[in-house]
Amino acid sequence: MSDEPKAPPGVRPTLAAVALLAGVSNSTASLAFSGTGPVSDATRERVLAAARELNYAGPDPRARSLRRGRSGIVGVVIEEHVRDAFRDPIKIALLDGISQELAAIDAGLLILTDTGEAAGRIQDASMDAVVLIGCSPRLDESVAALRQRGIPLVAIEGDPSGDVMTIGQDNREATRLAAQHLWDLGHRDVALVTLPLDRDRIRGSLTSDREALGSSNTTMERLAGARDVFPDAAAFTARGSFVEEGTLAAHALLADPENRPTAIIAQSDLLAAGVIRAAEELGIAVPADLSVVGFDGVRVDGLWPYDLTTLVQPAVEKGRAAGAAIVEMLDGEMPEPISFTSEFHTGNTTAPPSH
Repeated sequence: MSDEPKAPPGVRPTLAAVALLAGVSNSTASLAFSGTGPVSDATRERVLAAARELNYAGPDPRARSLRRGRSGIVGVVIEEHVRDAFRDPIKIALLDGISQELAAIDAGLLILTDTGEAAGRIQDASMDAVVLIGCSPRLDESVAALRQRGIPLVAIEGDPSGDVMTIGQDNREATRLAAQHLWDLGHRDVALVTLPLDRDRIRGSLTSDREALGSSNTTMERLAGARDVFPDAAAFTARGSFVEEGTLAAHALLADPENRPTAIIAQSDLLAAGVIRAAEELGIAVPADLSVVGFDGVRVDGLWPYDLTTLVQPAVEKGRAAGAAIVEMLDGEMPEPISFTSEFHTGNTTAPPSH
C-alpha cells in the first residue's frame, strides 16, 4: 500500500479512495468505519490500514450531519462573557454535567452569550437544541428568539414563559433556611449581597424601585427567601458572582461603624468570600463580629481557615438533568420538569451576634 499516492496537501482524502486502495466496495468501507454490518475482522483491518496510509480520518462529520438532519451541536446560552463564566465554578459544573449526558448522542457544545453584543448568534447559530442558564435577566428574550426557530429548549432555573422544560432549584426555600439560621442565632440586623438584578448588571444599593423592576429570577427568588425572615434587610447588588464584587459590596454595607449589620447573606459563595475579605480589611472578625452565609457549596481558593456556612446546590446533577432532557427531546419525547433541593451546611462563619 505504501506505493499508492496519498491525497495532495490540503485535500481531504475520500472514502472512495480508501475503498479502492483496500480493494473493497464503498459500502463495505463505510461499514468498516461504522463498526456495524457483516464485515470480517480481516476486511475491517485492511480498510483501516488503507485509511491510515491515506491519512483518512473517517467520514466527513458535515456529511453525516446532513444525512441525519442535525448539526450535532447543542447550544448553551450563558448570561455573561465567556471569560467571566469560566471564573464561576457553578457554571463549569453545569457545563460538565450537560456534556456528560450529551456524550450519549455524540453532540458538541456551542457556548453563546446573551450579553446583547452577539444576540444574532442565538437566532442563527446552527444548533439542534439549546440549554438556557436561567440566572440571566435576558431569559425571556432568549426564549422568544429561540422559540421562533422551533428547536428544543431547556432552561436551568429561571421562570420562562410557556411550555419550556425547566430544571428548577429551591432558591427561595434554601435562602429562607439560611436566613432562619441567622435569626435563630439571634441576628436581627442582617444585610444582603445579591447577584445581578437586571440586564444592565448595575452595581449599587438596592432600592424599592430597582427591586420592583428586577428581572433575574434566581436573584429575585433568593432575595425573597431572605425577605421572608428579614423583610427590611438592606441589600447591595453586585455586577456578577465574583470575589471582588463581594468585597466592594461589603465595604459599602460595612462602611458606617455605628450602623453595621451583624450578618450578611451573600447569594453566592464567591460573593461571600469577598465579604469575608472586606471584613478582614476593615478589622472585623468573622464570625465574632460578623456572620457570613453563602450559596452554592463550591471550593473557594484562599478561604481557609474559614469553612463557609452555605447552601450546597447539586450543580453537576442539574447540568446532567438538562443534558438528559435534551437527549429525550431530540428523540421525540417530552421529559417532566425537575426541581433540585439544596443542602444547608453549617460552617464556622456564623455565630451569635456579639452585641
